Amino acid sequence: MLTTSVLAYLPSPDRGVWHLGPIPLRAYALCIIAGIVVAIWWGEKRFVARGGPAGTVVDVAVWAVPFGLVGGRLYHLATDWRTYFGPGGDPVAALKIWEGGLGIWGAIALGAVGAWIGCRRRRIPLPFFADAVAPGIIVAQAIGRLGNYFNQELYGGPTTLPWGLEIYERVDPATGASDPLGGVAIDTANPIAIVHPTFLYELLWNLLVAAVIVWADRRFRLGRGRVFALYVAGYTLGRFFIEIMRTDPATRVFGDIRINVVVSVVVFALAVVYFVLRRGPRETIPDEAFAMAGVERPGAAEPTDTPVDETVGETADTDRSP
Repeated sequence: MLTTSVLAYLPSPDRGVWHLGPIPLRAYALCIIAGIVVAIWWGEKRFVARGGPAGTVVDVAVWAVPFGLVGGRLYHLATDWRTYFGPGGDPVAALKIWEGGLGIWGAIALGAVGAWIGCRRRRIPLPFFADAVAPGIIVAQAIGRLGNYFNQELYGGPTTLPWGLEIYERVDPATGASDPLGGVAIDTANPIAIVHPTFLYELLWNLLVAAVIVWADRRFRLGRGRVFALYVAGYTLGRFFIEIMRTDPATRVFGDIRINVVVSVVVFALAVVYFVLRRGPRETIPDEAFAMAGVERPGAAEPTDTPVDETVGETADTDRSP
């Protein structure tokens, strides 16, 4: 009788860096860039569809993206400072953002500051902008998790499940020294571990959250930042459970709890409170914003019976949100 062995586990890439001459092409960086492009593209489409002037999302992103990257890195350094500034640490590596290490909490917090600056310059209500870009942001996070896959990082504990992830030893081809990030796997037939692919769990969860908030936005015409709050609540709910599964080194608080577990609980609660308490119709964009963008408001020449509060730029429509 012929017995066939079927490969059940998920293989990891044999490397995360390719070289184009002297130029390293890092999968992590490429995934981050791809995620940003998708977030801006989709955010622009949603922003215009909700009544905003075309081109604004790109202008605001010029402020939000750099602030977000800096914030993400600062959060990572603050919660993993021993790796860089503790005994035997490498302070110079703190600047090597292309090797991984971005905390989503810092990225969203400081990115929101950048978005506020950009929106203020363009006379756009920040909640209106946040609601438009929320689905694109979480899809960008999903794409970014592919970078962790190429880096062989942020995985969970050992498993025998069919979708377990194979982890390989990577070495510098020139010296044979261990190099987990920049090296190459030379023995993919013998993985050093089979683990839970928590990066994949989070990727799939993020895509599910994106679908849910798009559905909720269309069904209930959410506004005033409630789409963004729903995104934050959905993301943190999944991150709480996924974070518990991870086994990578992390700062621990309150005895032996990973700090991101605590942050997930706190941010989830705040997002839910905001979503429940913040009511009202969707904001509208003031005429000044269209003038600054050099475009006309859609249907500007047509009469409208909808009263507008010019002091806050909000319609007087009846709130259809739950």
